[in-house]
Amino acid sequence: MNDTKKASGVLVTTSLWLVLLVSAAANGIGQFAGMDYTLRMIAGAVAIICIVLLIGRAVSRRKA
Repeated sequence: MNDTKKASGVLVTTSLWLVLLVSAAANGIGQFAGMDYTLRMIAGAVAIICIVLLIGRAVSRRKA
């Protein structure tokens, strides 16, 4: 049971990192690619949410 929990935790963390990288890249490159302002702000918000979730996961792992 513990191995399954660790595997799913790694999957969630990896997914959060990937979403963070894609959304940050979309936000950063969007201006030069002609992306709409609203879409860039959504990408930025998604990046911020991923950062908050990753920090929360790191803090909870340190306490456990």
